[in-house]
Amino acid sequence: MTVLTSMNLVAYERESARDPKIQRRKKLIAKIDEQIQLATDPNFQPTKTKWVKDEFGSDQKVTVPKRVKRWWNENLDGTVVLTIRYGSKPLELAKGKAGIAVENDGAVVPALEQIKTGVAAGDLDPLLDAQSFTKPNKS
Repeated sequence: MTVLTSMNLVAYERESARDPKIQRRKKLIAKIDEQIQLATDPNFQPTKTKWVKDEFGSDQKVTVPKRVKRWWNENLDGTVVLTIRYGSKPLELAKGKAGIAVENDGAVVPALEQIKTGVAAGDLDPLLDAQSFTKPNKS
């Protein structure tokens, strides 16, 4: 038992993988990683697998390219506006403001890395909660 007495023992509490906040964070971090790869390599083309019927009518699993939209646009004056998207809509980072101004295309990757760190720390959880619970009116 001398081995256990020399170690720092703590209580074990498992994080629930079903926690919606953690799932939202993981989803957004995966999308940010895609954008980082797209910013570093313009020829980056992620793939997905889907089932397609061949000419004989049987289902085949094929790999097809996935469409990825850039989250940043360059203005006429050379500045770049970066948006963070959750789903198909940009996150409203402040009241009426959904964009982040960066100097040029080279500053997109560091900005995305900084945002990724914030998402992992839970800084964007209130924004993700608000975005995920908005449902269209059925009137």
